[in-house]
Amino acid sequence: MKTFTVIAFLLVFATSCKLNPERDEKAIIVKELWSQSDTSYNNFRIPSLIVTSNNTLLAFAEGREGGDTGNIDILLKRSTDHGKTWESQTVVWDDGNNTCGNPCPVIDQNTGRIILFMTWNLGSDHESDIIRKKSQDTRVPYMTYSDDDGLTWSEPQNMLESCKDTSWGWYATGPGVGIQLTSAAFKGRLVIPCNNSYDAPDFEKTDGFGYGCHVLLSDDGGTSWRMSEMIEPQVNESQVVELSDGTLMMNMRSYNNKACRAFSLSTDGGETWSDIQHAAQLVEPVCQASIIHYGDYEGKNMYLFSNPAVPFSRTNMTIKTSFDDCSTWSNSKLIYEGPSAYSCLTRLNNDRIALFFECGEKSPYEKMMFVSLDPRELFTPGSVLVNFIKE
Repeated sequence: MKTFTVIAFLLVFATSCKLNPERDEKAIIVKELWSQSDTSYNNFRIPSLIVTSNNTLLAFAEGREGGDTGNIDILLKRSTDHGKTWESQTVVWDDGNNTCGNPCPVIDQNTGRIILFMTWNLGSDHESDIIRKKSQDTRVPYMTYSDDDGLTWSEPQNMLESCKDTSWGWYATGPGVGIQLTSAAFKGRLVIPCNNSYDAPDFEKTDGFGYGCHVLLSDDGGTSWRMSEMIEPQVNESQVVELSDGTLMMNMRSYNNKACRAFSLSTDGGETWSDIQHAAQLVEPVCQASIIHYGDYEGKNMYLFSNPAVPFSRTNMTIKTSFDDCSTWSNSKLIYEGPSAYSCLTRLNNDRIALFFECGEKSPYEKMMFVSLDPRELFTPGSVLVNFIKE
């Protein structure tokens, strides 16, 4: 295979990423938001996508100089036309050589405030040392907010005291998005999904630590926050949805050798959680995923789920649909069959579905792509994107 030139490589996804020929190309919007060809950082990862109360689309990512730790900044791109065009990259948080990562925003619809949770650690500390509490410092949750549609952001606030148990080592917000509850009992409550490592002396294979999930809760528009109880064992990287009866479902990456996602339920607005179960239809290769409540689609209540939907590798980015409160997943739509990893779904105010995800030709981490499509596309034959065009 010939070496790709930068121009040819960009053509694949940004402008010449082929759509299935039997469909109108105008039905799908494909935009490359970040790529390894962008020299402002060595790499870009961890997609987060949300729509503000003013219908501005915000895409967050990590700008990285190395791997999961080290010099990492939180980046943002904005779109005011449903993702057709995007403004230039801005930096939400840069703390020198330290790690500022795991963007997880939520919108308070009562005020329009965009609240963004993030996670910090010393750039010189590694995840394995933080988990085993051998690091110089620890992982710390931070919060910032914007009252002008993401144009400017408040000084990041250290949330360690109220949002992290002192016995935990690793900590991560999301990645993905939070939600605001709509049920009568907990209307207006803000919920941020998080995960953490914890001491587990019986887990010999993991050197005495385990992975768990929890949520952060606010009933005052984000002024104060508290932690829920922890969900365990061996789950992390979670997203949460509100079901039709007000029950919350936490959907989680699982290390329980089931090759599928785990989930837990809460009937008290996220304060306490059920024992974990596994969703056999939501096959995963141990990776992050996205789940959202789309709402009404042709008279039915629709939920969406995205992930690399195979058990053995990070490939085959897929969107699944559920019409029975996430009990079963009745349809599966292949978005991109090549290498792909983390993703984030949202519903645009024009009722289109948007997916922001990591993908590439040889590696899942070459590009971060935005795809917008009419929901009817989920129920048509074929994949949305085909493989890279070969020279």
